[in-house]
Amino acid sequence: MRPAPGRSCRTLPGAGPRPFLLEARHFGPDDMAVAVPRELLVDHGPKEMDRVPELIGPEEFGKLFHHFEHSAWHLETRRGYASDREDEGYAAFLATGEAPMDLDSEWCWNIRRQTTAGKYVGRVRVVDNPPAVGQLFLLSYARCNAATGEDVRNVWREDAEAVHLPAQDFWIFDSRIVAVLHFGDDEVLGDIEIITEPATVLGYCQARDAAVHASVAADEFAAQLGTERRIPG
Repeated sequence: MRPAPGRSCRTLPGAGPRPFLLEARHFGPDDMAVAVPRELLVDHGPKEMDRVPELIGPEEFGKLFHHFEHSAWHLETRRGYASDREDEGYAAFLATGEAPMDLDSEWCWNIRRQTTAGKYVGRVRVVDNPPAVGQLFLLSYARCNAATGEDVRNVWREDAEAVHLPAQDFWIFDSRIVAVLHFGDDEVLGDIEIITEPATVLGYCQARDAAVHASVAADEFAAQLGTERRIPG
């Protein structure tokens, strides 16, 4: 509504009946009020030209896995992770070709608790052709992930690129919080960036849907490793 000529217009953000009455005491005879919903101000108000990343530390990141309400989902895109190579199970994998089942770890215990409560936990791992050693370790470790109730899936990198998956690791919590994991060239986790802006979160959720559609279950993918001609040896 446009004010009539000669009248001033006051905007009352999210004004309810009581705040409006309080403000109206100061209105002149030529004033009029326009109530603007708070959501409109948040979505369409002035914003910074350059978005400043919101970074969190490992401790705060870890809390997200204990307090999400209904879903947690991960896209893994790297050829390996420094944290895996530091794990005792990685050495066992190099020696035997099979990652150990460490279901008593704090991670496995919590994920099992979350999935038992009816929450969804899933991931899609992007795999190169041929797979890197770090990826082979994770393919073997998928047995442990699945044992906690995770929905573990894999996709060839060429198929991931065909559906335009982002080349970055991230977690989505409850389809409203995205944690983007930034790694250095040494595959060490650096910054953890939190995104809550709805439109940006939606883009990551769309990537999740595409990743799940293009991928196959971990056990089916593992079977392909022994039958696919494009895997050497």
